[in-house]
Amino acid sequence: MQNEQQFVSLLYERLDALREQAEAAVQTTIRQVGTGRQARVERDVSVAEHSAHLTALNAVDSGLCFGRLDMKDGVRHHIGRVGIRADDTERTPLLIDWRAPVARPFYLATGYEPMGLRRRRHITTEGRTVTALHDEILDLADATRTGYEDPGGDAVLLAALGAARTGRMADIVQTIQAEQDRVIRASRHGVLVVEGGPGTGKTAVALHRAAYLLYAHREQLARRAVLIVGPNPAFLGYIGEVLPSLGETGVLLATLAELFPGVRAHGADTPAAAEVKGRAEMADALARAVRDRQTLPETVPGDVDFEDENTVPEAALSIEHEQYGALRLHREMAYEARDRARATGLPHNLARPHFAFRIIDALTEQLADRLGADPYGGPNLLGPDDLAQLGKEIATSSGVHAAIEELWPALTPEQLVAGFLAEPERVLPEHDAALIRRSGGPWTPADVPLLDEAAELLGVDDTAERAAAEAERQERIGYAQGVLELSQGSKTYEFEDEESEILAAHDVIDAERMAERHEETDHRSAAERAAADRTWAFGHIIVDEAQELSAMAWRLLMRRCPTRSMTLVGDPAQTGDPAGLGSWDAILRPYVGDRWRHARLGVNYRTPAEIMEVAAAVRRHSRPGFEPPRSVRSTGVAPWTERVAGPALLGDAVAAAADRESAGASRVAVIAPAALHGALRELAGPVDLTRPVVLLEPRQAKGLEFDSVIVVEPALFGDSDLYVALTRATQRLGTVHTDALPEGFGAAG
Repeated sequence: MQNEQQFVSLLYERLDALREQAEAAVQTTIRQVGTGRQARVERDVSVAEHSAHLTALNAVDSGLCFGRLDMKDGVRHHIGRVGIRADDTERTPLLIDWRAPVARPFYLATGYEPMGLRRRRHITTEGRTVTALHDEILDLADATRTGYEDPGGDAVLLAALGAARTGRMADIVQTIQAEQDRVIRASRHGVLVVEGGPGTGKTAVALHRAAYLLYAHREQLARRAVLIVGPNPAFLGYIGEVLPSLGETGVLLATLAELFPGVRAHGADTPAAAEVKGRAEMADALARAVRDRQTLPETVPGDVDFEDENTVPEAALSIEHEQYGALRLHREMAYEARDRARATGLPHNLARPHFAFRIIDALTEQLADRLGADPYGGPNLLGPDDLAQLGKEIATSSGVHAAIEELWPALTPEQLVAGFLAEPERVLPEHDAALIRRSGGPWTPADVPLLDEAAELLGVDDTAERAAAEAERQERIGYAQGVLELSQGSKTYEFEDEESEILAAHDVIDAERMAERHEETDHRSAAERAAADRTWAFGHIIVDEAQELSAMAWRLLMRRCPTRSMTLVGDPAQTGDPAGLGSWDAILRPYVGDRWRHARLGVNYRTPAEIMEVAAAVRRHSRPGFEPPRSVRSTGVAPWTERVAGPALLGDAVAAAADRESAGASRVAVIAPAALHGALRELAGPVDLTRPVVLLEPRQAKGLEFDSVIVVEPALFGDSDLYVALTRATQRLGTVHTDALPEGFGAAG
């Protein structure tokens, strides 16, 4: 123990020195002054890298070293959260990063396949103090004993599984199992599906896979960032400390509702409305909605006097020109312009200039015919210069611009989707339209994929922005040129007959380079820039509870990852969202066909066998033959049930049960249908998983775990939601109800 304590103390001395070096490097780099745009960019990149390194070093303070490998050849390797060298010139690390190839035997070696190991040591620390050692003997021919032998080899794993929860997910870097390690280190190319039942560690494996990929492919992924998509904000808060504890900060964690920059989707849909919005057919519906906004002049009813210059012809717009009076935009003109614009294949807003140019040309021709007609039937009297001038006047006419806006309006995604939801019957069957019709109100998570689809259909015409940016750049250059001319004019002429050796500003820098030095640079990390950019292409995407996402949600995510480098984590048996596809083939076939890999995790590390028996029995009622993942431990504590006399007593009974279960600093979740939360108002409050007791709806509990869980009125749950609720506990499960229990609960009586 003493030797390990001395080694761990040495590691922390080195860690502290590295922190000081990183902090000094940040300050030194900030003080550096470059002479141009490239120098400033390099400085800012260097500051970002040093700052990220410092953040990572600060995050790995706890449990820095957790293992040691004693090889048969006498070599020893200590394994930890990050790699640490004795000094900057030393090639052999003091501490080996858990992701390095040499560390793999710590997770994979067995007595049957020792992988060159004589002994594997697990080191438990509290702060900077070594508190326990557990040795596994892998070379049975070695008679040396240390007194720390663990005959079963699973004391560390069982201790971690039985530890009280804190409301935040802990990393599993000390206890990664062989089946998990193979998933974590799988190739980043293509789509990997990781399937597993409750408690199999899918989420933990996905997060450690993100850390491994960032380690193994640092250059590519640090530049493009990794996106992790979770089912709800509570879940993201729950997992938020895992990657920093492993030294990784360049990851964007987000829910689907947060993936359209500038939109806060905090509204709620009915399940039926969310299901309609999530269908793949909505992409075609939105495309029709866009075409519906590309209109033609309406037919004017009634008799029309075609000899009267002031009468609007049938199917035409009358446009008042400031100088030349009424112009007539005929339906045929608009029809031709619309066909030409659509033929470009460009998104709506990018095709709009093509429509506008053709309308302007047609109106110019009309006006030229009126003004330049030869009364004797000869050719038009206007020359090319006259026609060009007329075209400019038409193009700058407010009336013409208003007509173009009416027929082919510039649209934002928000405008398009809001209009679509206000009148969905224009492009959808009445039954579906009635379910999603909405005028105003906040955006919902199911609206976000629609907004993203609309953005693709509309495109962004950034001509004005680029022109403004160039004008601003030219203004900076002009200002810099003035500064240089002033500096040149102010030099002394006392020695004008001699060649001066004093360099003025204009001798070492020109106006353009001087202007560049005053441009603002982007100091944000790749993850921060990605969060603000809808068109960002991520290096890798990890999706948790992937079976819950709709077809439209998958269209959004696939745009974010053109390389299809993705890890999808989930369990079709837990699909609860009506819009969820629930089938890997249904999710992936439209994008990669059958070219995806599948890995299954079959061991339940979270849920004790006593609880899993009840959950499996309930699930088999709707799915005969269902087999859950195998639990690795038993607590000897059977689930309990309590039936109360009526709904009026339900709130007090649940509150009393929560008090009992939370004794001893346990984390307790009360999982109840949303309709009952009013009766449980004593437990209500913000969803803060660090509170002793938290009240959740079934969907909010996905991916989470607690010491104890109390399920309220299970007969009101859907099959999938009930299965999820019953499998969140690591120690104890209770049920409070007034109605009869669902089939399968007999085992819990």
